[in-house]
Amino acid sequence: MSTLTIPGVGSLEPRPALDHPELLAPPVAQALSALAERGVATVSSALVAAIDPSLADTEEMTKAFGMELSLSSNCILVAGKRSGEERIAACVVRATTNADVNHVVKKLLDVRKASFWPQQRAVEASGMEYGGITPVGVPASWRLLIDSACASGWNCIGSGLRRSKLFVTGEVLASLPGAEIIEGLGV
Repeated sequence: MSTLTIPGVGSLEPRPALDHPELLAPPVAQALSALAERGVATVSSALVAAIDPSLADTEEMTKAFGMELSLSSNCILVAGKRSGEERIAACVVRATTNADVNHVVKKLLDVRKASFWPQQRAVEASGMEYGGITPVGVPASWRLLIDSACASGWNCIGSGLRRSKLFVTGEVLASLPGAEIIEGLGV
């Protein structure tokens, strides 16, 4: 078990993520290693916990482990087109909110219509499992929009796999390549 204390984690027992790459999708493990190589000090605090894959959905997981819902953050993939060019964003918001796709995301992507990416495309393009998609390790060509509420404190996010969850601080999220901290992304 980790020596770090995460408020609201319930009965989960997270362990140092950098020591357990088998619990991370390859793009996630690579991204965390790259952050460590860049000297992002807070990445050493990243933790991972194994879970039953059937509990990967946020609401079910929080109930099963007695975790506070406000600790969880969700990553959704949104896309829109402008002049024939598809524009993609990974949006991170607290699980107690929803991403403001119709206003904030649409405006930031500069598209007329923004919509959630279909499951199959999201899985193929991210290299992650559906239900485990995370902002850590998304392709560099995507916008990475992080709600300001996620930029501080702990976040329980996907690990790229359905069988584990990643715990990172807001500082780690803000340190991800291309991260944009957006006020009011989650509503």
